[in-house]
Amino acid sequence: MTTVEISGEAFLVDGVIANAGRTVRGIPVDGLLLNSRMINGIFDDVNPETRAQWAYPDSGVWDAERNVAEFLAAMGEWRAKGLDAFTIGIQGGSPQGYSETQPWDSGGFDSDGALRPAFAERLRRILDEADRLGFVVIVDYFYQGQEMRLVDEDAVRRATVEATEFLLEGGWRNVMVEIANECNFDWEYTHSRNMRWDRVHELIALAQSVERDGRRLYVSTSFAAIEPIMTAEVLRQADWVLLHGNGTERPERLSEMVAQVKAMPEFTPKPIMFNEDDHFDFDQPHNHMVEALRAGASWGYFDPGSITVFPPQPTLGNYRDGYQAVPVNWGISSEIKRSFFDAISEV
Repeated sequence: MTTVEISGEAFLVDGVIANAGRTVRGIPVDGLLLNSRMINGIFDDVNPETRAQWAYPDSGVWDAERNVAEFLAAMGEWRAKGLDAFTIGIQGGSPQGYSETQPWDSGGFDSDGALRPAFAERLRRILDEADRLGFVVIVDYFYQGQEMRLVDEDAVRRATVEATEFLLEGGWRNVMVEIANECNFDWEYTHSRNMRWDRVHELIALAQSVERDGRRLYVSTSFAAIEPIMTAEVLRQADWVLLHGNGTERPERLSEMVAQVKAMPEFTPKPIMFNEDDHFDFDQPHNHMVEALRAGASWGYFDPGSITVFPPQPTLGNYRDGYQAVPVNWGISSEIKRSFFDAISEV
């Protein structure tokens, strides 16, 4: 059984410091997790009006079972290349990579917060395989644009508790929880305001309060690279720090964010992780991944498979590029994917 623990600023996997004695580009990665955003591994769209647009190019239909089967088939190659962890979402992430509106219903929760059985079963299969292969998995509960499908705060709390109970009852010890994706956008989470930066610590505490046989899960929430990049309440409550590197033009901004968090009076030793960053340049000696690792923070690859201009443009998945735009090719199927896995393979 694969286990993840936190000791000070380090992650431990199976009782030992992750990547102890290992390097990437000559940078020590002791206690760090090389990770990737694989958010749509259990994706489905239950809205019949939008479902057809995710069709595979070779079959002309969308198939959630094919999506999870191909995810499972690809995991071994990711692990062999040096990937330690990945983030997967119960409400997924935009199947267009980036999008301004989300008319589809890709969430694993019913409107009252009940965990949808089909989504839970796909997640169960992925977590079982992750356990077998030695992966750490970060399970994200809520995604902006889909959280509004939960009718009220009672539904949000029910979803938080049910998802946490599911993870504990499954017995997985390699799982950590990200409550909400990028909670600090003021124009997001306007429906379920307890997911926002000023209240999300309440949901972190709620998930932490759920126990089975005296054990609870490690819980955090992610902040985008805008102010506030962290709050005192979340820093006190969360078990580790989750940041995103999207929108940061300079690689140095990542080390500045790490220093900014550590300078807060509420900071106590705990790991800092970027679990989403859509900057690549892996062939260059200085890039976002290198800067984060050098600052002592875990780093996560985010390849949306869409047009990454500003403002970002939504793109339907082409079954080649990226790990978010649906349909996703979960293999190492593009030059950018290959460059990332080549960069970490020396581990």
